[in-house]
Amino acid sequence: MKISSIATNAFLLLAWGSLQEIMAFAPAKQGAVGTNSQLSMVQSGPLPCRPIGIGHAAPKTIVTNKDLESVVETDDEWIRSRTGISQRRLLTSGESLRELGVEASKQALEMAGISAEDIDVVICATSSPEDMFGDATAIAAEIGCSTHTMAFDLTAACSGFLFGSVTAGQFLSSPNTKLKNALVIGADALSRWVDWEDRNACILFGDGAGAMVITNQKDEDNEDDTLLPGLLGYAAHSNGKGYVDLNCSYKGKDVEVSTPDPITLESAGYNYLAMNGQKVYKFATREVPRVVSEALEEADLTADDIDWLLLHQANIRIMETVAKRLKIPEEKIITNLADYGNTSAGSIPIALSEAVRSGKVKKGDIIACAGFGAGLSWGSAIMRWG
Repeated sequence: MKISSIATNAFLLLAWGSLQEIMAFAPAKQGAVGTNSQLSMVQSGPLPCRPIGIGHAAPKTIVTNKDLESVVETDDEWIRSRTGISQRRLLTSGESLRELGVEASKQALEMAGISAEDIDVVICATSSPEDMFGDATAIAAEIGCSTHTMAFDLTAACSGFLFGSVTAGQFLSSPNTKLKNALVIGADALSRWVDWEDRNACILFGDGAGAMVITNQKDEDNEDDTLLPGLLGYAAHSNGKGYVDLNCSYKGKDVEVSTPDPITLESAGYNYLAMNGQKVYKFATREVPRVVSEALEEADLTADDIDWLLLHQANIRIMETVAKRLKIPEEKIITNLADYGNTSAGSIPIALSEAVRSGKVKKGDIIACAGFGAGLSWGSAIMRWG
């Protein structure tokens, strides 16, 4: 299996593409309810729930840019200058992504100060589960959730954790709900799905997991009896016509079955991850500022109200461009891309976990989050930490 030549060439265009080639940011005209847009969109204002615990886990094996010089034709400066990545953590043979999800979940529960038995919903956002039928139930059982817990996987690639957080918020905010706490996990091991002979693909991805506890219970430190919302507003889109620009498509192998009338079925498999880098770069730098602005509008806030900007950790140039178009200072960008690479659904919770645990993000801080990736899908949520 080979990653397509168009993906190889496109990534070079992604890396070298000048900002002048990207369409200038303009107010969104698409996705609004009641328009003729071909894009689908959902959006909402504040939901009565808040994030209270976060954790992360990554493989022990670190592969630096220097290490990759012996694998493919590349060098450290070439990778860092084009992506912002210095190293990545990779699962090796026999290691499990599910175990990372379990560790991240335990950390999140510990910070939240609740037990696994208090969790009503577990959502595992992943495109690379250990089990094709999903990992959420196994993770829930491993951390000690009861059989009353509803657990399921959600697949939305690099948008997965954000979509999962909004989904959990909807469960916790529905009228007359009996649910109190949700655990949202973002975990991926895309190193298993790239061509390690292609320098434009293998340099990008790392493996890891992050997890966050969300509750609809009021903060005991708040003297007011009302719950101060922590999910202040969100907006999300998809455009299936962009599927061809970023995918990991099915590839079956013929299997002859000797029925009375012989038939040819297929044994399942997948191609390597394929990406049209130039189009994905343009998509991200055009649509992410728009969707963050939409979420801010739903939250009745402006970019000036944001303490931190946390984007999917794909490329440092994308993050810098989005911040510039939103007029958010670069010092407000949360990033750990240099140390982890692109961990897909794991990237936002891993970066947030490090920021909270280091003391950078404090209780009450406003964080504008945005995920974007395959589907194509993208979305933003404005969160108040704690």
